[in-house]
Amino acid sequence: MYSFIYLASQSPRRQELLKQMGIRYEMLAPSPGEDSESIETPLLHEKARAYVERVTLAKSTAALARWQKSGLTWAPILCADTTVSMPGNSEGEILGKPTDETDAARILNMLSGKTHEVLTAIALTIDPSQKPLCLVQVSKVHFAKLSPEQIAAYIASGEPFGKAGAYGIQGLGGAFIPSIEGSYSGIMGLPIFETAQLLERAQVTCL
Repeated sequence: MYSFIYLASQSPRRQELLKQMGIRYEMLAPSPGEDSESIETPLLHEKARAYVERVTLAKSTAALARWQKSGLTWAPILCADTTVSMPGNSEGEILGKPTDETDAARILNMLSGKTHEVLTAIALTIDPSQKPLCLVQVSKVHFAKLSPEQIAAYIASGEPFGKAGAYGIQGLGGAFIPSIEGSYSGIMGLPIFETAQLLERAQVTCL
């Protein structure tokens, strides 16, 4: 039995969701010298599911190496990654974080009035000598038709930046989503049901 886990993510949303689940965690985030951004660069013609699995497992490998150098006591390590996908899109199905206002407008116009997918991969390393358990949760998100004024106002709020797909369902962007098929918490970055299943297998106790 484990009384806590390590969270190898700096996402405040994932931290909030673990607290909601009653899971005690300690941070095992990348150090300033680590090049964590390059891990998230998609490969040419890479599919969204393959991408999110690859990135999450790469984060797990890096987190395990971080733990091995730390001298800390062992506990399961949780990693996750979320990507937004527009299957069949001619420009590539993976919609990353916008680089600037123009890019944010391009992505939001692409999502406007259509249905896209949000994929979150979770990896839990239960034993440092074994491969992590990994699963992917997929949700379909129906996006409202946005006017140019709505898009401009949303970009001016600053919320699209730093978020895959240029929006956050837990913020102002939630007003653009009439319905979803899947996991609300998964779209936020950590599907509670699937995460609870992995933590149960690792025999992690709740608060």
